[in-house]
Amino acid sequence: MEIEISSVKMLYKHLIFLAVQRCRMSDDLCRLTVKLTSFSHRFGLPLVRISGDFSLSLSPSLCVTVFSDTGVGSKLEEYQYLKYRDDLVLANQWDGMISLATTSVSDSEIHNLNLNLKESNSAGRLTKLPSTTKNGVKFSGTEVSVSISKSLDDLLAEVTCFLQKFFMAFTQMILVKIPKVVMELLVGGDDLLGTQTESRIVTIEGSSVYSPVESIKCLEVGLKDYVRKHHTCLSIGENLKVGTGVANSSGSSHGNSQVVEAVVIINEISELFPSSCMREQDTRTEILYFKDFVHCSVAQSSLDALTSINWKSYGLALRSVADHDDCVILEWENLPPHFRIHIAIHCYHRQYPSLPDRNLARKAVKCALDDLKENNQGVLLSTRELKMCDYALDLAKTLARLILSSNDLNFQEECCSLLGVQSQEVNPDNVGNCIREKIISVIGLNDRNSQKHKEAPSFLFEDDCFRKEDFMDEDYQEGEEAYISWDM
Repeated sequence: MEIEISSVKMLYKHLIFLAVQRCRMSDDLCRLTVKLTSFSHRFGLPLVRISGDFSLSLSPSLCVTVFSDTGVGSKLEEYQYLKYRDDLVLANQWDGMISLATTSVSDSEIHNLNLNLKESNSAGRLTKLPSTTKNGVKFSGTEVSVSISKSLDDLLAEVTCFLQKFFMAFTQMILVKIPKVVMELLVGGDDLLGTQTESRIVTIEGSSVYSPVESIKCLEVGLKDYVRKHHTCLSIGENLKVGTGVANSSGSSHGNSQVVEAVVIINEISELFPSSCMREQDTRTEILYFKDFVHCSVAQSSLDALTSINWKSYGLALRSVADHDDCVILEWENLPPHFRIHIAIHCYHRQYPSLPDRNLARKAVKCALDDLKENNQGVLLSTRELKMCDYALDLAKTLARLILSSNDLNFQEECCSLLGVQSQEVNPDNVGNCIREKIISVIGLNDRNSQKHKEAPSFLFEDDCFRKEDFMDEDYQEGEEAYISWDM
């Protein structure tokens, strides 16, 4: 599939993606480096170098970006589908040239190449340069270099948000069980006062064993951290309600199935917080979408899946779906003022590369919504059930008065025992509140299972021992599996 490079930011995203996949295919410890270096005017024209070991360098007039990795060697097929967009802004920033240095463990040399994406003739795009001998040393890795004419501040502003989201996906490697990876971030500048460099190293442990439950827990942790960092004026803490879901296509050969994980987080903000914390965009939800461990724009199939979900069954009304600068925003009609929804989706293959599978994003998001609803009483009730809950208080008060007005003390004691109200706590308020909680609990349970076991009604007084059975989603198809994480 042809990929049109329309901006420097898009170029960086794609080169990072390729570097991550090369590390995924390696069985050894991998190192990824992102280095940002700014150089003064005396060095001349801007230069950017990119390689799999993640290095990124940038500057007011000279910007050097380097992404480097020690994964498996690069292949020319990774770049043959890249197309340079004929755009004046892009042309003023990048000349379409990519310098590539790569080697595999079995190679005796480091292969040096230049790729000119502006060249339409495939034969003229590639220029082979003299190779560099490895002197018998066994190693693999890739370094890609690109010259960018743009200031450090401008480039940092463009890539910072992307890198923050990328690190969220990168932390998933802890439990997704891909090979061990060490990631290093370097930011430096070279000027008349000398060079200053800051570094940050993240070590990630892993193994070759696949476990969807462990992987989704890591995505959950990543989204929680992301929400906390982007809502600094809010005391989130224990107010987070989380639902997780995993959909797995198990029909592929050699166990190379596609996996889609989804996490939905709801945080209810206390009304005590000042109105300045409430912003117009709080009625919107940004979809954090990751493909094969790299943050990227939402795939059209996943976007279609999101719009096809029956949101009203969760008490939500979707007003619009907007795609701005590779970022998908869901806007809600009836979101309560202190109610916030956050969604993250990760689509990846157990092995790379592989063909995409469809319809899994919808399953994963639905599983996450159902999980959130299952573990948080009264949350995401359908519109019908919300109307029923409005009458629960009056009904509970009426039943409480009927119980307590009876002259049969044995009847009163039996009713209170079923409700779980101690004899010393018997009064209209306590009995009424307990009945109301029972009613709402049953409404919520019936809401979750209304399409799954209509013939098995729940009982109002059953000592809180409601049976929970596992049912396949109505969208279940042969060869696909869906997982819901029940462990909060």
